[in-house]
Amino acid sequence: MPSINSLLSSLLIAFTFFTTLTFSATLLPNNEVEALEEIAKTLGKTDWNFSADPCGGEWGWATKNPVKGSENAVTCSCTNNTVCHVVSIVLKTQNLPGSLPPELVKLPYLQEIDFTRNYLNGSIPPEWGTMQLVNISLIGNQLTGSIPKELGNISTLANLTVEFNQLSGVLPQELGNLPSIERILLTSNNFTGELPQTFAGLTTLKDFRVGDNQFTGKIPNFIQNWTKLEKLVIQGSGFSGPIPSGIALLTKITDLRISDLNGTEATFPPLSDMRDLKTLILRSCNIVDPLPDYLGEMTKLKTLDLSFNKLTGEIPSSFVGLSNADYMYFTGNMLTGAVPDWMLKRGDNYDLSYNNFTSESSRGCQERSVNLFGSSSGGNNSGIVSCLRSFNCPKKFYSMHINCGGKEVIVDGNTTYEDDTDSGGPSKFYQSRTNWAFSSTGHFMDDDRPTDSFIGTNVSRLIMENSGLYTTARLSALSLTYYGFCLENGNYTVKLHFAEITFTDDKTYSSLGRRLFDVYVQDKLVLKDFNIEDEAGGVSKEILKYFTAVVTNNTLEIRFYWAGKGTTGIPVRGVYGPLISAISVDPDFIPPTENGSSSISVGVVVGIVAGVILLVFLLIGILWWRDCLRRKDTLEQELKGLDLQTGLFTLRQIKAATNNFDAANKIGEGGFGSVYKGVLSDGTIIAVKQLSSKSKQGNREFVNEIGMISALQHPHLVKLYGCCIEGNQLLLIYEYMENNSLARALFGLFFFTSAYVLYSIASAIKLHVYELV
Repeated sequence: MPSINSLLSSLLIAFTFFTTLTFSATLLPNNEVEALEEIAKTLGKTDWNFSADPCGGEWGWATKNPVKGSENAVTCSCTNNTVCHVVSIVLKTQNLPGSLPPELVKLPYLQEIDFTRNYLNGSIPPEWGTMQLVNISLIGNQLTGSIPKELGNISTLANLTVEFNQLSGVLPQELGNLPSIERILLTSNNFTGELPQTFAGLTTLKDFRVGDNQFTGKIPNFIQNWTKLEKLVIQGSGFSGPIPSGIALLTKITDLRISDLNGTEATFPPLSDMRDLKTLILRSCNIVDPLPDYLGEMTKLKTLDLSFNKLTGEIPSSFVGLSNADYMYFTGNMLTGAVPDWMLKRGDNYDLSYNNFTSESSRGCQERSVNLFGSSSGGNNSGIVSCLRSFNCPKKFYSMHINCGGKEVIVDGNTTYEDDTDSGGPSKFYQSRTNWAFSSTGHFMDDDRPTDSFIGTNVSRLIMENSGLYTTARLSALSLTYYGFCLENGNYTVKLHFAEITFTDDKTYSSLGRRLFDVYVQDKLVLKDFNIEDEAGGVSKEILKYFTAVVTNNTLEIRFYWAGKGTTGIPVRGVYGPLISAISVDPDFIPPTENGSSSISVGVVVGIVAGVILLVFLLIGILWWRDCLRRKDTLEQELKGLDLQTGLFTLRQIKAATNNFDAANKIGEGGFGSVYKGVLSDGTIIAVKQLSSKSKQGNREFVNEIGMISALQHPHLVKLYGCCIEGNQLLLIYEYMENNSLARALFGLFFFTSAYVLYSIASAIKLHVYELV
């Protein structure tokens, strides 16, 4: 038996543990513990350990060594280690399947909620407007509805981040009343309308991002009031330009990104006092000015993107001050002159493609580290670019098949898709061994990765047909152009292969990414805000898009462009931009063989001939079935073999047109018979010559008249529409002409032939006049 001392020791230890646990459990008030239980149920949070103190940092309430990007933490503030209150709930990347909990109002001391990258749905509870929250972060969920106006009552709110959701509606003007707000991040939602005028009072703002929305109107000039602003992002927002001149007052900005503005041409905005800029993006803003010299004095710049504007002139000499910039893009402008040597030596992070630089500086794109693809002299950046002008085509090509970002693969047993495994880059020109090349521009921003990958890998386990085309795909952060050259001129069918291979199909936040981009074929926009997943009906599903391209200068251009739309942070930051799996280009004509003859095989010829014969017999059968070729009497025997250039009418049609040969419709009569005026069902006015039984005109003459008149077609001769042969009825159907019109018809004919020829023709064909003049 154990000794009394050891028994007492055991009891003492047990009592100490019990009292400690009981004491710890009383640190958080019961009402807050109950509130956490309700919140967990609403969120779908199942691993909180309610047998332990929520404020003790124990398992279930704080994750030790979490996976990068994930976080599970409930933080408390305690007074004298006696009473604690929950002040922060951070649940990042937990794949929570529930909704936002209104029960948060039961935590009166709560200041921070961060539910970044989950699978939460529903709307933002208006009840939160009664709280004293400082931080609300709801990045990367599937929230819907509008932002409640009640949030404008939170006087303590410093951060409102709802990026990468599906929120919509106009922004409530009450948000302009937030006295402490520093960050408003609304990127990648469906907000509409204009920015409320009340936002002019948000003078405490330091970070404002509204890209990828459906706003309307111009960028308001009241942003000049936000003098504390350090970051401004307005990319693909729906706003129109120009950039307001008041932006000049925002001298503390270090990160300015404005792109894809609607509207007309604009001048370069006044940015000379923004000496602290590290990132400057003014892409596709319709800017027409030359490059301002003062940009060269912004020595802190690391990224400068002025691509796809209408910038003119030369690169200023002052830009040598930007030689330490990491990335520089002037793609798609009208810049001229020579490219400075320091730029040519800088590396493959500077892109000057699609401008009008002199051919001397752009000669041999593959020999330069800087991308000058598309540069040309003479002020024209279309057609064969300078890199390829010196390329002598070994032969004419009639197709191209590319497995974009992948290895060579044979599809359907006979079509070889060439490999396209070059690693790519932020400023890359690559020329294949045959007749195509690609030019890539842009790097993935804010991804915290040391190097970018421009080839995407399929993350799904789904088995796809033609999987060799969809194992990998080529990516671009901004602009990707495939260029076919040495093509024979003509019409081609362009088939683009897409499959969204970088997002998952499970019920997690990773499936909530949205990729949107534009597609141009021969510089014509053919797909706007194209979403592969939506078009295909899911991830890792093939979707093919067909277009007709007209090649007139032996070149074909297919461009993919990111216009600032879609999510940029799901599943991780820096996931966005165009993605293409494969490109197929085939002619809409039969290419010749090397000796100039048709490349079509004998078997195909036999098949075509057999098909034509079958079609002819089918048409004959149909016509026979419709009584159009049946022989009715001796006259049809004589018409056999005659190649009539006229139509055949039924007696029923003619009776309907003439009201059963009503005497009121008779317009002439002679030895040959009567002439009636009629109207066909389509409104055509006709004259019907009805041969009488007393007419001297026999079958042979009738046949000759039809044959010769139908063969002679002239705008100044009465036109024979056709005939009707049923029973003993012989009818000729002519173009109807008013009285005295014959003379006018014959008059134009004298300009083309002599009187002798006219007489001979009239005598030969016995030109009939069905009207009396």
